[in-house]
Amino acid sequence: MAWSRWTTALVGLALSLALSAALYYYFDTLFAFVFLPFVPFLLRGGSGDDSEPKTRTCPACGFETRSPDYDYCPRDGTALE
Repeated sequence: MAWSRWTTALVGLALSLALSAALYYYFDTLFAFVFLPFVPFLLRGGSGDDSEPKTRTCPACGFETRSPDYDYCPRDGTALE
């Protein structure tokens, strides 16, 4: 999962630089400031934990959630496993 983020960031950076260079060549002015500020959005990462939250299930009715807000099933009050 982390490799896909890095790949996306590198491809985005390469495309951004190529587009900026092409626009500089065509218009003879710096458009790099228009496109390069978007690169940090591609490079931002999560907390470094690539695992998804554990799915918890109600043994009585089958209700499933990944939200840590639920300790009990909202349908019948059974503790989630």
